[in-house]
Amino acid sequence: MQELLADDPWWLVVGKAVALFGLCVVLTLFNIWLERRVVARMQHRSGPNRHGPFGLLQSLADGVKLGLKEDLIPKAADKVVFVLAPVLSVVPAFMAFAVIPFGPEVSILGERTALQLFDPSVGVLYVLAIASVGVYGIVLAGWASGSTYPLLGGLRSTAQVISYEVAMGLSFVAVFLYAGSMSTSQIVAEQQRLWFAVALFPSFLIYAVSMVGETNRAPFDLAEAEGELVGGFHTEYSSLKFALFFLAEYINMVTVSALATTLFLGGWRAPVPLSWWDGANEGWVPLVWFFAKVFLVMFVFIWLRGTLPRFRYDQFMALGWKRLIPASLAWILVVATVRAVTQSTDVSRQELLTVLGVALAVLLAGLLLWPSGKDDEARDGGDARATGATGPAGSGGGAAPAAAGPAFDPMAGGFPVPPLPGQQLPPAPPRVPAGAPAPGARTTEEEPRA
Repeated sequence: MQELLADDPWWLVVGKAVALFGLCVVLTLFNIWLERRVVARMQHRSGPNRHGPFGLLQSLADGVKLGLKEDLIPKAADKVVFVLAPVLSVVPAFMAFAVIPFGPEVSILGERTALQLFDPSVGVLYVLAIASVGVYGIVLAGWASGSTYPLLGGLRSTAQVISYEVAMGLSFVAVFLYAGSMSTSQIVAEQQRLWFAVALFPSFLIYAVSMVGETNRAPFDLAEAEGELVGGFHTEYSSLKFALFFLAEYINMVTVSALATTLFLGGWRAPVPLSWWDGANEGWVPLVWFFAKVFLVMFVFIWLRGTLPRFRYDQFMALGWKRLIPASLAWILVVATVRAVTQSTDVSRQELLTVLGVALAVLLAGLLLWPSGKDDEARDGGDARATGATGPAGSGGGAAPAAAGPAFDPMAGGFPVPPLPGQQLPPAPPRVPAGAPAPGARTTEEEPRA
C-alpha cells in the first residue's frame, strides 16, 4: 500500500487532499443536521424542517448566519493569539483524517491508487500527535480571551485531554500487538477474518469511552460547561472564529469515529453476512461499508448527548486515572501474555483464553462478593452504638464520640461546595410548616410549671 501511494502523481495527491477537505466540511454540515434530528426524535420534537427538504439546509443556513455576524475582539485579549487559536484548533482536525483508509485499490483516470492520502508506517501515532497539537488551540483561546471563565475552560480541557489521551494510547497497544504494525492499512488487512472489536473487546470499550472525553462531548463536555463556565473557552468568540471551533469539534468527532472503524470495526471491509459476496470488498463499494460504520459510531455520540447528564469534574478525572488507565495496563499484560505463550509454546490460544477467562471470572466474583468499606464502617458504627462505648477513665462513664475527621463546611469560603469523597453533609434540621411552633417551643395554651 505504501509503495502504491508513493507512485501517485502530484495532481492525484492534490485531488485527494481537496476531496478530503470537502468531505470533512460536508460531513460536518450533515452531522449537525443529523444530531438535531436524532435528539429531536428522542425528545419528541420535530427538529429543523424549514430550510430545504427535511431541514437538510439548516446547517448551511447556520454557517451563513455565523459568517454575517459581527466579529468582535475583547479589549483585554491578546489579539495575535486570539486570532491564531481557532486556526490551531481546526487545522489538526483536517490533518488527522489524512491517514484513514477509505477503501482498496481503485482506478482514477487510469491511475491505480488506494483510497487514502498517505500511509506512514506509524499512522496511528501520527493521529495521536496531531490530536495533541489540536488542544493548544483550546488552551490558547481560553488564555488569550482575557477572561476568567474561558481560562478555566481551557485549563479543564488541558487536564481532560492529557488524562484521556493516555488511556486512548494504551488502548491501541493491544491492536499493535495483534496486527504487528502501526500502519492503518495493515491493521485493516489484519481484520479480514475477525474484527478487533470482538477479539480485543476491552480495548474497544476503553477507546469508546476515551474518544468521547477526547472530543469534549457530552457527558464529558467539562471544558464548555454552561452551568459554571458560561460557554467555556470560546465564550468571547463570535462570527467565523466561533464557527472554526464548531467545525473543529465535529471534524474531530468524524476523525475518532473513522479511527474506531479502522482499528476495531474492520475498516472498509464489509460485515460478515455481506462479505460473502465476491464484490463486497472491491472497487468503490467498500466506501458504503466504511461510512455506514462511521455514521453508526456518530449515532452513539448523539445518543449519549441526548441520554446522559454531565459528569462532575472529580468523577470525570477519577474515571480516567483510576479506572481506564489501570484497566488498560492490565489488559495489555493479558494480551502480551497470550501472544508470547501462543508463539513460544504448543498451548493453543483457545486453551489459554479459557484459563484466563476462568481466572477473570473468579476475580470478578471475588470483587462482587467482597464486602465494601462502607458496609464495614456502618456495621462497626452500629455495634458501637448498640454496646455503648464508654469514655476515658475519670469521665464518669459517659459515652465519648468516635474520632472523626475534619468537619465538612458546606459554605467554605462563602460559596456552597459539594462534599468530597469520604465526607458527608451534616444532618438537615427538621422542616417546620409555616405558622407551626418550632420543636420544643412552649405554646400560650401551656401553663408554666411551678
